[in-house]
Amino acid sequence: MSEAWLSPNFNAAAIWPPVLVSLFALGMALAFVVADRSSPTSRSLSLVLAFVAITLDLNVVVPMLWAVPPQVTGLFAVSDGLTMFWLHEWILRVRRTVPAGQLRVIAGDMLPRIGQVMALCYVVLSISYPELRLHEFLNALSDPGSLVRPQFWVFAGPVSLCVIAAWLSIGLLLNRRPDAPERRRVLSMAYAIPLLGASLVLPQSVGPLVMTLTLLIVLVGATQYHVMQGRRGQFVAQFLSPQVADLVRNRGLAAAMEQKQVELTAISVDLRGFTAFAAAHDSAEVVHVLREYYQAVGELVAEFGVTIKDINGDGILILVGAPLPVPDHAALALTLADRLRGACLDLTQTWQTDATPLGVGLGVATGPVVVGAISAAARLEYTAVGMAVNLASRLCEQALNGEILIAEATALEAAAETPLEARAGLILKGFSEQVAHFNLGLAATAATPAT
Repeated sequence: MSEAWLSPNFNAAAIWPPVLVSLFALGMALAFVVADRSSPTSRSLSLVLAFVAITLDLNVVVPMLWAVPPQVTGLFAVSDGLTMFWLHEWILRVRRTVPAGQLRVIAGDMLPRIGQVMALCYVVLSISYPELRLHEFLNALSDPGSLVRPQFWVFAGPVSLCVIAAWLSIGLLLNRRPDAPERRRVLSMAYAIPLLGASLVLPQSVGPLVMTLTLLIVLVGATQYHVMQGRRGQFVAQFLSPQVADLVRNRGLAAAMEQKQVELTAISVDLRGFTAFAAAHDSAEVVHVLREYYQAVGELVAEFGVTIKDINGDGILILVGAPLPVPDHAALALTLADRLRGACLDLTQTWQTDATPLGVGLGVATGPVVVGAISAAARLEYTAVGMAVNLASRLCEQALNGEILIAEATALEAAAETPLEARAGLILKGFSEQVAHFNLGLAATAATPAT
């Protein structure tokens, strides 16, 4: 190293704090992008942290090592500006994930853009007046008198407006009432932003300490966010079959939720006489019955590795073949339907009274169905659209107590060993022609009208 380029401020002991803080920031940036590289918000936050590390190196470490010409230090401001730019981009991307409802979003979306323009102004001024930035702005609090000089505010003005724009935009974002994990993450950034701006003007002896505090605030908020999201994922996983939960873990939510057409068998289950039963009993007893009913169906569905698509009161729709493909789905569906009939009939015997008899009816149909996620009121809804789903539901409506009505396509594909009783064609709502169907086994008990 040439002595002409060696900085007179070189101090081997003083250089380590900013170097370690810079490595801390780079480690956080790498952790966020590796953990959630598909998320635009995580990628933006990683870029903020990466430029924080670069800014610390350029503004503190490099001048300690080398006597850098002032004109070159002006170019270092590009890293400062990119930190501010990506910070506002992160705010924008978070805003896009939080539903606005009836609130107006124009001001909230404009403020981050204003902040990015202020960041650009700061960079242009720094490149145009590098010596002024070096001597009148950076580490200005080493001399409190510099705060009243106009030269300081040439650079402090754009930075202050950048901070104010971020605060206002975050305030409008919080007005949308984001969920608890997102609120924690956004609030931590609101606390960190002024410290991030102040680190440019604090004395070099204090700057790394403040920057460490800033990074810790961001880390705590991000950790709370990911922990709470993880708990939410565990809760949601309770409503998925183990196979679907494994698919989400191994291949991601997108793979489980992508829209596609599949061949599957749908099973519709519905209690007979439940409307009269619910009217005649108190709510606590009705809820207890439903809880036992859902648990019995859920245990069998989990055992067969298929998926409950919908639960609507006493009606349950089950998909055999989505989101995971199932070989011989028609035959498996008939076996499951028979098991469901037996389990539900056993339960109804314990719940019913002479005045309020209960039973169960099922409908099974096979065919092509489009499955996947669609956006509904700012939520993702897993849908299954196709003739087989509608037919299973209509057959279930016609099934008497103990009956499993099966569509012709299901019977042909399953080649069931259980005896199938051919039935006369039905005229069903939504179907232009009579629907041929079968009953799986004989009705187990006396018929109870469908409700």
